[in-house]
Amino acid sequence: MTTSVLLESPKIQTSNIPLRSSGSSSQSYILSIAALPAYYAASASAPSNTIDIFDKSTLQGIQTLPGHEVATTSLKTVENVAGISGKSLMTSGRDGSVKIWDERSNSHSIKMTNLGGNRGLLCCDVSSDGFTIAAGTDLQGDDALILYWDPRRPAAPIRTHSSTHSDDVTVLSFLKLYAATPSATRNALLSASSDGLISISNADEDDEDEAVINVGNWGCSISQAGWFESPSGPKVWAGSDMETFSTWSDELDLYQSTDIRLPSVHNQRRLWVTDYLITCSSNLNTAPNLGVFVGSNEGDIALLSNANITAPDAPWYLHNLWTNGHVGIVRSLLFDEENRVLVTGGEDSKINVWPSLPPQDDNSMDVDLASRKRGLDRDNEHVRVSWY
Repeated sequence: MTTSVLLESPKIQTSNIPLRSSGSSSQSYILSIAALPAYYAASASAPSNTIDIFDKSTLQGIQTLPGHEVATTSLKTVENVAGISGKSLMTSGRDGSVKIWDERSNSHSIKMTNLGGNRGLLCCDVSSDGFTIAAGTDLQGDDALILYWDPRRPAAPIRTHSSTHSDDVTVLSFLKLYAATPSATRNALLSASSDGLISISNADEDDEDEAVINVGNWGCSISQAGWFESPSGPKVWAGSDMETFSTWSDELDLYQSTDIRLPSVHNQRRLWVTDYLITCSSNLNTAPNLGVFVGSNEGDIALLSNANITAPDAPWYLHNLWTNGHVGIVRSLLFDEENRVLVTGGEDSKINVWPSLPPQDDNSMDVDLASRKRGLDRDNEHVRVSWY
């Protein structure tokens, strides 16, 4: 486990007031947020398990979808399903189903089921071509499954992988088709679990013994993970239930593992102490650096990045702060790249839209680490970092 210093970006920005604010109709936690062309969708916790639809321009609630009967466990936007292009919402639930929603009818248009099986689903994703949907189950007995469907035949899975993980499957994410994506992994599925393993599998392979491509063992229960693009190709990030953060190669070699709560700022101008990881996003204007969104128990949000995700002791940078918008834990966050706003939801049942991130200045800046880290490591070193 490594610990790195947290430095202030030369152009740090603070937003103290949301642009718009609204609340869940159910007064439940906002667990996840997704975007449609004109709307935001927010998934509520039990007991409602509903999905609230908000107008993007006003944040006025305009519709509520019923969600799942037991619990809606994941919500995301998909670009293409079963050959039908156009953005739609996809959810998984503890009722054992995956649903593609048609907000015009206030119901689902496709529902993937497991022949009446009652295994709760914790996560789901769809392949880039839209013809493979995967979902991960909780642990029942000795098995935690990854189920695969062809959405054109949703009544039963086309294959099941039962030995990739030995505990709850908490994350599934298909590799998106970047320009640098190797042809051998163009339908690769990233999975993570409470068993501490991160795996990359070939989603097209029926034989599970042949399906697993790479495995990494982090040794802690993993609650979040995802792909991000770097100049050398796709990489992986992960977050644990213990608020540790890690980065991995596309072959799942561990680059960094750190307690995300340790990098902090204490000076006369500013105090920032991280309490938890919210999520990460590579859709920001500072590529190749991965944006790491973290929160405080008071409801404030910060955006961090690491100068070099492959170096265990590389410094962290604080770029943005969003404060006074939530009370308590921030559970969900979406960076709306098209509209250049940040959308957040919390345990206070509020959904907030925040001001846009400032643009880059020539994509990067030279930061003299020696002058800003005097006495911490080495002298006269310059690292190229992007800023928000």
